[in-house]
Amino acid sequence: MLDINQIMKILPHRHPFLLVDRVLELEVGKHIVAIKNVTINEPFFPGHFPGHPVMPGVLIVEAMAQVAGILAYQSDESVRDKVTYFVGIDNAKFRRPVMPGDQLKIEIEVSGCKRGIWVFSAKATVDDKVVTEAELKATFADRQA
Repeated sequence: MLDINQIMKILPHRHPFLLVDRVLELEVGKHIVAIKNVTINEPFFPGHFPGHPVMPGVLIVEAMAQVAGILAYQSDESVRDKVTYFVGIDNAKFRRPVMPGDQLKIEIEVSGCKRGIWVFSAKATVDDKVVTEAELKATFADRQA
């Protein structure tokens, strides 16, 4: 549905911090499904952990947040020239490790939007097994000059 070039037109992130490779499904204002291909070439693996590479949980949450940002961008024109700020991560659970060679499937649902705060239900899976889930909250603000 969206390839890496289209994703880079939406998200400001770039290598090594762009953590979304492709969007598979998108229903404006409702949900999105995207993937992150996890490879041994990721810059964090040499230090996390030597001899036992594991994707840091915080980067899985960041990948989920980037996917949520794509959904918000595609759903609401008013946020397109704004910068996204996290305002909360609730009920984060890390169920299984993510290793090189895994394909992280990220599913985001819009739970609501109230007073400019978007709330998303986020889930990441590998081979249909949940690895991470969380509730993400974000807001959008004007860019500083």
